[in-house]
Amino acid sequence: MCRHLAYLGPPVPLAAPVLDAPHALLRQSYAPRDMRGGGTVNADGFGAGWYPEHRAGAPDAAPVRYRSAGPIWSDASFAALAAGTRAGALLASVRSATVGMPVTETASAPFTEGRWLFSHNGVIRRWPDSMAGLARELPVTDLLTLDAGTDSALLWALLRHRLRAGAEPGAALAELVLAVEAAAPGSRLNLLLTDGTAIWATAWDHALSLRMTDDAALVASEPIDDRAGWEPVPDRCLVVARPGDCRISKLAATTGDP
Repeated sequence: MCRHLAYLGPPVPLAAPVLDAPHALLRQSYAPRDMRGGGTVNADGFGAGWYPEHRAGAPDAAPVRYRSAGPIWSDASFAALAAGTRAGALLASVRSATVGMPVTETASAPFTEGRWLFSHNGVIRRWPDSMAGLARELPVTDLLTLDAGTDSALLWALLRHRLRAGAEPGAALAELVLAVEAAAPGSRLNLLLTDGTAIWATAWDHALSLRMTDDAALVASEPIDDRAGWEPVPDRCLVVARPGDCRISKLAATTGDP
């Protein structure tokens, strides 16, 4: 399992939600509050992606990304970078690798292509056999160029394939989660996606919270502080959030299921 967050709003230092907040991702990496049996620390890599201030909000904005295979608390270079970098849109993650999966820089979220940033908090059950059918949807070149041999990297490839085909992001997330659950029942599928203008997220058998204000949206595995306004996302729901606007819907309903 992992911990992740996405933020949209007035530009803030990257360090604010990732390193400096009372329960920032840094603290969640070694003292998470709600792992629900999915490990005790998140020390198998981390990453952050953000949209530079002068490009944030542009429809074709490409993010900058930093990833590491080491624990976030050991990376002094990232700490210096995060303190001196401001962004109004970001996605970050700390990783707890599933047993048997590689611990490499390329296995750490966020995964990216074009304007997209993506993270997965959870696990696919009976990996990799359970995903053989869904993997057949992908072009062979996508399978040969996965970032890593992990469930999260395959999820990104499957989602990216839908986005490339023009699927609406929320519908693409919902379709993917329900397809994976059908193939691998009992999986944990908290997915997080942003293009720098909106946040799309799923809560599926794992913790997710959000805090909305008129000018900001923050979606996170766990609240990063004790300020008022944090709300838990109900299980098996899709979140679409922009500053001042949030919609939560049942995942089954988004695909027309009863």
